[in-house]
Parts: sequence; structure tokens; C-alpha cells
Amino acid sequence: MSHSDDRPAPLRVAITGGTSGLGLALLRDLRRTGEQVAFVARTSSAVAAVAAETGAVGIVADVAQKREVHPIALQVNAALGGLDVLINNASDLGPTPLALLADTDCEDLERALATNLVGPFRLTKALLGPLAASARERRGAVVVNISSDAAVTPYETWGAYGASKAGLRHLSAIWDAELEGEGVRVLSIDPGDMDTPMHAAAIPGADPSQLKRPGDAAQEIIAAIRAALPERAPARAGAP
Repeated sequence: MSHSDDRPAPLRVAITGGTSGLGLALLRDLRRTGEQVAFVARTSSAVAAVAAETGAVGIVADVAQKREVHPIALQVNAALGGLDVLINNASDLGPTPLALLADTDCEDLERALATNLVGPFRLTKALLGPLAASARERRGAVVVNISSDAAVTPYETWGAYGASKAGLRHLSAIWDAELEGEGVRVLSIDPGDMDTPMHAAAIPGADPSQLKRPGDAAQEIIAAIRAALPERAPARAGAP
């Protein structure tokens, strides 16, 4: 596939939690503008359906499982030939229905931390090599960690989720400072309350009309990613 002389090379993007909600909206928008995308989700049938719809590369895996993170990184790098943008979007609420911390099982807290904090840490660490290489090539390199206002506001019953997102928010700030010299940006972005399956599971009675559409949040996040990237060189004629 060739590109016009004045069009930048397509972004190479990996998204976790790519089969519903915000992740799916991001995937669709990025594919619509011709970017190369690999996405990760746990359900094989959903991964197959989204891959067939969008032409993105689907990877069936769980970022919360330590043994699966390195294979994810290998598959992402092989599928895209490098990586410019990593979006750590997969999230877990913890207990459902939501519960007070005193009523939260340790296993539910551990699962939220594994999905929302430790998983993004492991996957980012595993993909730092390709991201740093992209930065050196002046393609740019951005990691986006999807946060929440629950990371800063102590909402009752949101303890497991809020604590994990607070950790992710601070991890992002530290990593952004540490990787500045490598040219890798790490952003923590709160997309707002959205009409997604996760929000419906958390607050079953919420009025969808009062919630942000995932597509609107996706456009805001993509704009933030593009703003964080350096000015990209045009693709060479005939380049993939």
C-alpha cells in the first residue's frame, strides 16, 4: 500500500480492551483515518468480530495475567512492525455490584489492581523498546493510560477501582518525567463518565442521555495523542 508524498506515515497503535466502550470507539476512529491498529481483549469471539469489522489485528489475551503480557508485546510488535502509541484502556471495576471497602473481597481488589495498574505497567515496560525506537526515528511515541475522576475523588463504593486508577495516574506522571529524555510521552487521561457497558455495570440506573458518548471521548483522546507527537515526516512513496 502506498501513500501520497505529503501524508504522514500511519500511526502504529496498540489498544487494550478494544472490543467495547471507549476502546472500540478509539479503534474505529483510528482505523477510519488509516492508522495501523492492534488490539487486545479476552473474549475470542468478540476479538474475531471486531477484527473482521475494522481490519485491525486482534489479540486474544488478558493484560491482568503476567504470563500473557510478554506474548502480547511480541504479537503487537510483529503485527505493526514497531509501535508509536500504546493505549492502556482495559479496566476492571473490582466488586460488582460496587461495595464499600470493608465489604470488598481481597480478590476483587487484587483483580482491579492487576488489570488497571500492574497490567499497564507490565505492558508498557515490555513495549518500551519499540516505543523508544519510534521516538528516535522521529515518529513519536506516546503511552496513554485511561484514568478516571475516581482517581482523585474519594467516591464511596469505588475503592478498588479508585485506588487502582490513582496508582495509574501517579505512575503515568513519574514515567512521563523519567522518559522525557527518551522522547516518550506518558499521558494520563480521564475521559469522563461515558455510556459504556462498564458504567452500566457500575451504576445500573444511570440515564445514558446524561453520559458522554464513547465516540466523543475517543476523538478528544486522539486529539491529545496527536498534540503530544512531534511533527511527523511524510511517508515515503511506496512505504508500507
